[in-house]
Amino acid sequence: MTAAEAMVYVVDDDDAVRVALKDLLESVGLNVETFPSGRDFLKAQRTDIPACLILDVRLPGTSGLDFQRELAAVNIEIPIIFITGHGDIPMTVQAMKAGAVDFLTKPFRDQELLDAIHKAVDRDRERRQQRSEVTELRERYEGLTPREREVLALVVQGLLNKQIAAELGTSETTVKIHRGQVMRKMQAESLPDLVRMAEKICIPSQKY
Repeated sequence: MTAAEAMVYVVDDDDAVRVALKDLLESVGLNVETFPSGRDFLKAQRTDIPACLILDVRLPGTSGLDFQRELAAVNIEIPIIFITGHGDIPMTVQAMKAGAVDFLTKPFRDQELLDAIHKAVDRDRERRQQRSEVTELRERYEGLTPREREVLALVVQGLLNKQIAAELGTSETTVKIHRGQVMRKMQAESLPDLVRMAEKICIPSQKY
């Protein structure tokens, strides 16, 4: 992981902690931005690259756990690593159930934090890749004609060409043509490949 590939955000109201974390993470080549509160984080312009958030549990006003819920409510998807000097098991369980990557109790080793950051950034990178793939598949799907979409929905249900022809009131030859167009436009290499694509973009099954 290089500086150009990831961003680490730190939200902690303790100036000394923010400085120490920034120094540590920059020393291993990571981009770092620090904030004294969740409000400041939300107001900032964030870089659109894989990232993670190091979040103090005990913040003034809104707690770190409350802020985690707030981010989810406004659809800000970013892997969170909690740090705290006063952790307990119920708090840890609550954070992890809500999707936190890790929950580190101070004092923790530098390597523990760095390992958690790598795990979190990898998770965010994978999420971004999946989102990009789904967006591309939806664009391909939008390029299909209404009839091709009907054929696609029936193909992924496992119907044969003659069955699809009967359902749609057309000829088997016409279905074969539409099916070929669907495979070409969706860039599917095989039927299983097409089925996986349909599942990723939640294509509704046609009911006749």
